[in-house]
Amino acid sequence: MDGSRLLALLDPHGRLTLCRPDGALQQGAPVVEQRACTGPAQLASALKAGWVAQAGRQAGPLRHLALAVAGTVHDDEVVLTHKGWRLSVSALRESLSLETLLVVNDFTALAMALPALPPEACVALGGGQAQPGGVIGLIGPGEGLGVSGLIPAEDRRITLGSEGGHISFAPADDTELAILQAAWRQWPHVSAERLVSAQGLRFIWQTLGPQADTPPDAFTVIDLAHAGEPRSAAAVAVFARMLGTVAADVALMLGAVGGVYLGGELLPRMGPLLAAGGFRARFESKGRFSAWLAAVPTVLVTAPWPVFSGLEALLTHHLRDRGAALQDGGVMARIKSLRNELSRAEQRVADHLLAHPRAFMNEPVAEIARQAEVSQPTVIRFCRSLGFEGLSDFKLKLASGLTGTIPLRHSQVMVDDAAPDLSAKVLDNTVSAIVSLRDGLNGQAIGRAIALLQQARRVEFHGVGNSHVVAVDGQYKFLRFGIPATAHADSALQAMAADLLGPGDVVVAVSRSGAMPDLIHAVDKALNAGAAVVAITASDSPLARRATVTLAVDHVEGRTEQLSMVSRILHLLMIDVLAVGVAMQRPGSVKSPFGLREDAAAWISHAR
Repeated sequence: MDGSRLLALLDPHGRLTLCRPDGALQQGAPVVEQRACTGPAQLASALKAGWVAQAGRQAGPLRHLALAVAGTVHDDEVVLTHKGWRLSVSALRESLSLETLLVVNDFTALAMALPALPPEACVALGGGQAQPGGVIGLIGPGEGLGVSGLIPAEDRRITLGSEGGHISFAPADDTELAILQAAWRQWPHVSAERLVSAQGLRFIWQTLGPQADTPPDAFTVIDLAHAGEPRSAAAVAVFARMLGTVAADVALMLGAVGGVYLGGELLPRMGPLLAAGGFRARFESKGRFSAWLAAVPTVLVTAPWPVFSGLEALLTHHLRDRGAALQDGGVMARIKSLRNELSRAEQRVADHLLAHPRAFMNEPVAEIARQAEVSQPTVIRFCRSLGFEGLSDFKLKLASGLTGTIPLRHSQVMVDDAAPDLSAKVLDNTVSAIVSLRDGLNGQAIGRAIALLQQARRVEFHGVGNSHVVAVDGQYKFLRFGIPATAHADSALQAMAADLLGPGDVVVAVSRSGAMPDLIHAVDKALNAGAAVVAITASDSPLARRATVTLAVDHVEGRTEQLSMVSRILHLLMIDVLAVGVAMQRPGSVKSPFGLREDAAAWISHAR
């Protein structure tokens, strides 16, 4: 286990609970420490002090932190709902000099822990049988009401972020209606969280007796209910039934055939009071869907600090995904996806890199820092934040990625591009177009074209303007087979040559647009004479519609007055495909430039 990791929970009361992911956590008995945190400004110092206390002064710097919070997480902002605190993820990460800061809702972390909970950490409440691989629901009252879920996805489960605790409360009997009416007198909107939570249990207790009585805290109400005190026992029973209603709603909304788990601070303390209060009966009381819910198990989580097991799993997945994305040319994509996790200064380095990747590889750290308008240590910290030892290690991996598999993309060449970036963009655009052509090849059409050419008595290559280069290339290659071949660029010659063709002859017509009238006229003459036509052109063009076989090249070059730069390369490659295909079917018939015969494989090697 990586000794530079720390797991932390910031609860609704502002308490900070820390845990190191070590063997004790794997065995279900985490070693934790609680520290006071009086406000968001003190969070970084509390985490630093906790890391020293947990890891020891000789353990080295903290590199990876997973923090669960009792609140909402949206991009860079974290809001602790019950304290009103606001945190900046990037500012906290920068103040701790972390490579990784993963901040999630506490119930998201708890949801992630559910599949690995040992049997002794769970208590079944009622019947039902979980369907393997099914969606799992999670609900848990504490200071608020947490709702989450686990969605199966390939080799893992995805946690569901939710504010389901704020759905509107719905009473199911007269007692609950009276409680709701009392709540309306205090709050304009009564959510499930108002009543199915620690504050809700106190409110229920107060409503069931004289209003002037000051309610004890929720845990005291639970203890008194265990002792048989009537008012507290009644309050817990009402609470259990309300919880059953909300849990059933969660099951129905998520389709939680994998079960609904009950967590949080209060419920393990209640234990058997949940069953006695009618939780399961209310859970199954859903009219037409009662039978469906009866098959869904409900499980009480009793494990100590299960949130840390989920945090560890989330952090492990996060680091593994980051490492996988940094393999095989995924560096640039990963930088884009991680940008918002970086500090503001590191984001400037990322933006400079994304705009000028080749220049970044060739520039010293001082020049990178100057152009990104940051300090040199920030550049180094940026590299380490992505999991590298430093700038040299990062450049090595970046170079490997940029010269490996190129993703399909078009990069706009800009006026102010440096020479390395300009060169890279031109080449990347060509490589991307080649990959796109490869992925869209029609194998049957290529096979038919090769068969026509392999048996051809004569081959005419027709191409005008930029396409004439491709036609001449085809002529040279096919003459090597001993097949009479000519290339024509002049439209008048193309038409006259087409008149002399007959059955067994093949015209290879090359055109980016496939709409040139003179070329189409010559092709019509060839077809009328009985020759076959292989067109290398756009798939929806007039030329394609006339051809015997069309090898589609649908790369969009831009305005018609521009030279066909990338299209020309793609057309040449299609000629190569045809030449290699014919060569492989004509062993022993290929002539070398010196008049000597050589087999097809040797010719292919020589020609390429």
